[in-house]
Amino acid sequence: MRIGFLYNHDATHQIPHTIMVAAALAARGVDVEILTSTEDQDATARDLLPASPPGARPVRFTALSIRRPAQLADLALRHVAPYRRVAILRENLDRLAGFDALVVPETTSTLLRSRYGVTGPKLIYIPHGAGDGAAGFQPATRRFDLVLLSGAKVRDRMLAAGLVSEAGSAIVGYPKFDLGTGAAPPLFANGRPTVVYNPHFNPKLSSWYRFGPAILRWFAAQDRFNLIFAPHVMLFRRTVHTSLIHRRVALRPPLPRGLAGLPHVLIDTGSRRSIDMSYIRAADLYLGDVSSQIYEWIQRPRPAVLIDTHGPDWRGAADYGQWRLGELIERLDALAPALDRALADPHRFADVQAEAAARTFSIEARPAAERAADAILAYMAR
Repeated sequence: MRIGFLYNHDATHQIPHTIMVAAALAARGVDVEILTSTEDQDATARDLLPASPPGARPVRFTALSIRRPAQLADLALRHVAPYRRVAILRENLDRLAGFDALVVPETTSTLLRSRYGVTGPKLIYIPHGAGDGAAGFQPATRRFDLVLLSGAKVRDRMLAAGLVSEAGSAIVGYPKFDLGTGAAPPLFANGRPTVVYNPHFNPKLSSWYRFGPAILRWFAAQDRFNLIFAPHVMLFRRTVHTSLIHRRVALRPPLPRGLAGLPHVLIDTGSRRSIDMSYIRAADLYLGDVSSQIYEWIQRPRPAVLIDTHGPDWRGAADYGQWRLGELIERLDALAPALDRALADPHRFADVQAEAAARTFSIEARPAAERAADAILAYMAR
């Protein structure tokens, strides 16, 4: 049996969500091939893949590429559209069609079926996150043969929406957690509480477009907190961001000047530590908007402040479930008082967070990657 793990994105943030499943299958003797579309993806996958145990089948790596005309088109379009991702699929159809199954952490791969007519490999989806936003619950999910989910929250919502079936889905936990979730050593030596600011890239939902630069300037000027600025890695990959779901286009504001070298401010717009939970593990307080990383944060309940910049009627709306997990603010002048309240009463949302984490993540003694491997092999045997 040949199973491919396809990483086809601009960035590397999706790799930690499935790489441990690749290792688990290889350890059982499955022929596993990791397919990457950039040098960064290849390096990240190799670094995160654990050493093979004795007797395991070696994992093979293949770099997917596109021809010169598509490369030139990508140079013109990469800042506004995912042209390269589609071109990778289109120009590697024969190779991708040769697997018994393809495991992917995104939905663009369903174009193999809907646009290009590839029917051979089973398509297996392990979402790269467990958040509440509408982007995680798209109709393309129906095109997968098997969907492996983190917990009851996501599966129940997908079942209710008709995106998955009972037979075509399973709860396996969150394989990214197999990389480690415990507290990390502090990144600052001054003893101050550390805030991680994690804005999303969506031009309608993100706090960066309206408040982000001002938030960074505020932290730079104060002397009570350390700040880790670790946005979603896609925020600074493009100058212009579009949201087809929300029909919104926006120019991304640049970083403000004067932040380099400040001893209490760490700026990271996309390194390895932005994707492996290093900052989530090291900080004391989470500041964000709609990123699914809030759920990785509450796996170990801690204070959180969330920012609403567009005023939806969010209470009871499934797309905004994360806003129950901390104090929600709507204005920049509310930030400092909210941070003070979060530190003064760090357990204010602990019960709500613990309940949400239990619904979002199925945690068992057996690692999630092993449970995912079980589900994949059982499905393929059928």
